[in-house]
Amino acid sequence: MKTLSAILAAAALAASLAATPAYAQQSRSNQQSARAEMQAGRNMPIREIERRIIPRMESSDEYIGFEYDETAQAYRLKFIRNGRMIWVDVDAQTARILRISQ
Repeated sequence: MKTLSAILAAAALAASLAATPAYAQQSRSNQQSARAEMQAGRNMPIREIERRIIPRMESSDEYIGFEYDETAQAYRLKFIRNGRMIWVDVDAQTARILRISQ
């Protein structure tokens, strides 16, 4: 009976992984990379970057969240302003704003 339960659990896990969108898996990978870089002391924690960047945005901007770009070693903070998406690219080591795009 335990073997059958284990087989069913493994099948359910495999099915859920197959159903997970590729971008969600990539996002998890990027978050893991960001965490590893932060733990190694090469990047600032995202909460520190948010603490520095969010107050610099317009008061009407609504903060949505972030992504991490492992290649560029930069965070992309996402905001909504008057129904339009604003992306703020921030250096993960220094919290310097690299680019703001709409």
